[in-house]
Amino acid sequence: MSTLLFEKQAGIARITLNRPEKYNSFNREMALALQAALDDCKADDEVRAIYLTGAGKAFSAGQDLGEIVAEDGPALTTILTEHYNPIVTRLRAIEKPIVAAVNGVAAGAGANIALACDVVVATESASFIQAFSKIGLIPDSGGTFTLPRLIGFQKASALMMLGDKVPAVEAERLGMIYNFFPDDEFEQASYALAEQLAQMPTTGLGLTKRALNYALSNDLDRQLDIEDQLQSAAGQTEDYAEGVNAFLEKRKPSFKGK
Repeated sequence: MSTLLFEKQAGIARITLNRPEKYNSFNREMALALQAALDDCKADDEVRAIYLTGAGKAFSAGQDLGEIVAEDGPALTTILTEHYNPIVTRLRAIEKPIVAAVNGVAAGAGANIALACDVVVATESASFIQAFSKIGLIPDSGGTFTLPRLIGFQKASALMMLGDKVPAVEAERLGMIYNFFPDDEFEQASYALAEQLAQMPTTGLGLTKRALNYALSNDLDRQLDIEDQLQSAAGQTEDYAEGVNAFLEKRKPSFKGK
């Protein structure tokens, strides 16, 4: 059985982590397959939004520890430099909106990969766990970069050291995720976000994502310059012209993602 399911429909690429018997924990095969799927999404102009979720009861339990302890298992540095770091950099570099639909537990690298996406939603019964301290490791997959910026230094520090389980309701309250939905409504509600994003001005959304990436390290003056540059680029798109015309004509815009 494939470790990753990948399909495209109506402008949306749906990527499903597919090791449900292992709570979608990552092995090398699944990590490389996810990288390949993200590369495909980046290259395909027909893809205007990406929906990332997990099969079964979990989003991802993080690293498959059985792979690490195997006699021929990869070293930790290999797992980071060849598996997780390339995934996280792709998630941030693809200038298309990515919805992480966290359908169950997201632990370790699984949690931090979800938090690197643009819009993170979860089932009401889902939870997020920085599980690394439980086995003597540090948070990876960008967690030490992303989580403090989402919820603050002190709270992130405590969660990473104590390894507390954060229910989806609390994650939303903290600003860790965008929203949560009742379990029986989750599939429809979370996918509807991807459908909405796929109908929006894709280039503009991509430039917004680029601006946010810059904002993580820029001072105000530099960020204002970046906004000037990217706004000028957005103003030259077909979707900008369509948006303005639709507003003036008092009709719903029909964006093409160009």
